[in-house]
Amino acid sequence: MAISPQFTSRYAQEWTITFLQCYPNGMLKYTDLCNLLQLTAGAHADLGGLSYRAMQRHHQAWVLSRMRVEINALPRWQDTVTVKTWIHALENSRSTRCLELWHGDEKWVSCETYWAVLNTQTRRPDTLALPNDHFVRYDERATVLPTQKIALPSSLETVENYRIRVSDLDIVNHVNNVKYLEWCLNHCDPHRLFERRLRAFDMNFMREMHLGQEAEIGHHEGVFVVSHEGKNCFALAMDWVD
Repeated sequence: MAISPQFTSRYAQEWTITFLQCYPNGMLKYTDLCNLLQLTAGAHADLGGLSYRAMQRHHQAWVLSRMRVEINALPRWQDTVTVKTWIHALENSRSTRCLELWHGDEKWVSCETYWAVLNTQTRRPDTLALPNDHFVRYDERATVLPTQKIALPSSLETVENYRIRVSDLDIVNHVNNVKYLEWCLNHCDPHRLFERRLRAFDMNFMREMHLGQEAEIGHHEGVFVVSHEGKNCFALAMDWVD
């Protein structure tokens, strides 16, 4: 395991928002916001010797289990922002990571993520094989509310049946977590999205989905559920400003 000389337990990375990441109103897309947060988390893990390549020597990878995002404001095209991150908990096969997006001296976005170690051969949870005591665990949390298990509606209206394509897959050979969010946002009122009325959202990732499988996307009162053959794979709960 190679730990970078630049490694610190608190990490910050600057990003400049490009036009490819924006809605027609010039605001950062919610999906690309999640990508920036996760790319920063990945860069920090790389510096600390927990990179994808290092973990693959043990047939392991981090996969996202839960994510909560609380939004005060969104960046615009050409804004430069700073994403800060630290570890709240890391033990055995689980980790809680906190993230914040800052514009100057203003915190615009808060996020808490809950990760699990996946054995990429057995596709089962696994105990982290790499040393990690050099990561300081901090009591500080980023969000007002922690990540949470979403209460699933007893009934759902099916809004789409979607067959998974190559473009939905990531390096772990399953549907990338941001893709689930993208599918659901496509069924939201675009004006509410463009007017930045989404105040917070929670995501739960329950089962992997793979190329060629059919995803049934259901919705009920601000909650989306993605399922396959009757088994729930993903849930999204959205908190809108009226």
